Amino acid sequence: MESAIPTQLRCPRTRPARASEDYVPPYPAFVARIKDSATQVAMAYFGVQYRAPGGKQAALDCIATWKTLLGGSDAPGHQDLAHYVDDAGFDNLLLIAYWDDVTAYRRWDARPDTSAWWNHPDRLKGDIGCYREVLSPRLANFETLISTPDSRHGVALVAEKVSEPIQEHGYWGGMRDRLPSSQTDALRAEGKLSLDAKPAPGARVRVAPHENLTLIRSGQDWTQTQGNERDIYLGEVEPVLREGMGFLNANGPSIGCYVNRYMRHVDDKLQPTELSFGMSYWRSLEQLERWAESHPTHVAIFGGFMSMVQKMNFDLKLRLYHEVTVAKTDEQFFEYLNCHPATGLLRGA
Repeated sequence: MESAIPTQLRCPRTRPARASEDYVPPYPAFVARIKDSATQVAMAYFGVQYRAPGGKQAALDCIATWKTLLGGSDAPGHQDLAHYVDDAGFDNLLLIAYWDDVTAYRRWDARPDTSAWWNHPDRLKGDIGCYREVLSPRLANFETLISTPDSRHGVALVAEKVSEPIQEHGYWGGMRDRLPSSQTDALRAEGKLSLDAKPAPGARVRVAPHENLTLIRSGQDWTQTQGNERDIYLGEVEPVLREGMGFLNANGPSIGCYVNRYMRHVDDKLQPTELSFGMSYWRSLEQLERWAESHPTHVAIFGGFMSMVQKMNFDLKLRLYHEVTVAKTDEQFFEYLNCHPATGLLRGA
C-alpha cells in the first residue's frame, strides 16, 4: 500500500489529514500516476449546444471539425464524446480532451487553425452555441480515484501508470487527503466569478474565475455487468444517482454547486454507451465535501452503492472512478459563444 500523493509532491504536513497514519482502508483502490516530467495537465471540455431544427446537423458538423483539429500536431492523448440535455432544453455535446502535459495543449491552442476557428465571426451566429471550459491544473491541484486498475477513464487514460493500492480512501475526507496541495493549503475559495460581457445570442463571453474553484468528474462503467448485478445497478442504484444529479441541476447554487451535468458517453452516431458521469463545478472543495458527506441526496447515492456491494458480496464488475481539480485562477479558462445565459459557468456568474 502506498500514498496517493506522488513521492515528488510529498512534504511535511502543516494541515492535518483526516485519517490516522496507521489507517487501513476496507477495500483496495488506486490512483493515476502522471509522468514525472509533467508539471501540469490539460482538461478541455469543448461544448456545442443546439435546439433549433437545424441545430443538430450543425452541431455534428462542429464536432467533426473539432475532431479534425484535435487530430493534428500536439493532439491530446485521449478524447471522450458525451451528451446531455440542460435545464433550458438544449441538447449539449461535449468533446472532452486530455493532455498529459500542458505545454502540448498550449502549442495546440496557439496553432493558427485552432485559433482561427474559435475567433471566426461565424461562431457568433447560427443555430448552435459553442463553449470551451479548460482546466490546466498543476499536479499538486488534482487527484484521481480508480476502483480497479482496469477502470481508467478521463485524465487517467493519459497517465503513465496506475498506482499500487493506496491508503487515502474509504473515509470522508479522503478526497482532500489525496490532493498534494492539501498538505499545506486550506484550499479555501477566494473571490467570485465575473463576466466580461452580457450573455446573449451573438455574444462572446468570458468568465473570470476565482481562486480554488472545484471541478469533479465522477463516472460509472457498467459494460461488464451481467445478471443480478446489472439489474441492481440499472433498477436500484442508477435511479437514485439520477435523482441526486437532478437535485444538483435544479438546486445546486443553493449549496455551492454552480452547475451540474449528468452525461452519457455516446458514439460517433450519438448512440448511448454504457458509460456515464456527473460533472459539476463547485465554489469550493469544502462545499463539495459537505454535500458528499451529509446531504440526503448524496447519502442516498452512497447508500445505494454500498447496498449493491453487499448484495454482490464485494464481487463487482461495475467500474467507478473520479477526478477532482481544485484550480488556481491561472489554471482556468472559460469562454461561451452564442450560448444561452444559463450555460455552464455563465449560470454561476
